[in-house]
Amino acid sequence: MAARPTWQGHLKLSLVSCPVALYTAVDRGGDVHFNMLHKTTHNRIRMIPTDPETGPVDRADIVKGYEIEKGRYVIVTPEEIDSVRLESTRTLEIDRFVEEDDIDRLYWNDPYYLVPDGKAAVEAYSVIREAMAASGKIALGRLVLHQRERMLALEPRDKGIVCWSLRSHDEVRDEAGFFDDIPDKKADKAMIEIATRIIEQQEGPFDPSKFVDHYEDALRDLIKQKEKGAVKVATVDEPEDTNVVDLMEALRRSLGKSGGAETKAAPKKSPAKKASHTPAKRKKAS
Repeated sequence: MAARPTWQGHLKLSLVSCPVALYTAVDRGGDVHFNMLHKTTHNRIRMIPTDPETGPVDRADIVKGYEIEKGRYVIVTPEEIDSVRLESTRTLEIDRFVEEDDIDRLYWNDPYYLVPDGKAAVEAYSVIREAMAASGKIALGRLVLHQRERMLALEPRDKGIVCWSLRSHDEVRDEAGFFDDIPDKKADKAMIEIATRIIEQQEGPFDPSKFVDHYEDALRDLIKQKEKGAVKVATVDEPEDTNVVDLMEALRRSLGKSGGAETKAAPKKSPAKKASHTPAKRKKAS
């Protein structure tokens, strides 16, 4: 496996444990990144740590401090930080099982692959994975990642286990602060019916291979053009807002564009039986 593990430790279910390694499931290596350059020399800018009183500072003289009030800090050494060791620093212990729909999808964060670390770990790992699959539930445990303790949701997938870091309750903003000011106004039933038919005409299976980052592609194309010395700047018109007066006409035209105003929606197919490796559904925020 070419990737380096994000974390290594033990997976534990009651008295059963095995060494495991955690790998990020997302690859951001293909993203377009820009460097900061001087506008005249095009030399790459160096970020030099600077004290506002004494000037440039050697990195060996930099310490970590937590601001407890304006201009007053508590200094913490690396040794002191290392001394704060929780069980979850080295052990991912499963302490609860929940229904997958019980976890609001606002809390789901980053995906990881959890794999056995060494041949000796395979048997215990497989037992835990198969027991999770048989229960049909999501396992929850805690783990220290990037100097923060995170709740992880574990689900079996094929021969392995996928973990999702979950946001804490304090991180998720209360939706009421954003939705309460929306007027409680009932939409026109005829308009809803047309919009529903538009949705039905656009139904289809989820195919992640069809989703590409057009913005990243446009940036790469711009860079290639700049490299060749020719730049054609494309402009994109902002969509015009639909006025209330024109809303019904816009809906009717959208329906015709989707397949004709008289076209009936295609009959729905019976959903395929969910495979054991299908990722958990994410509960809609309510």
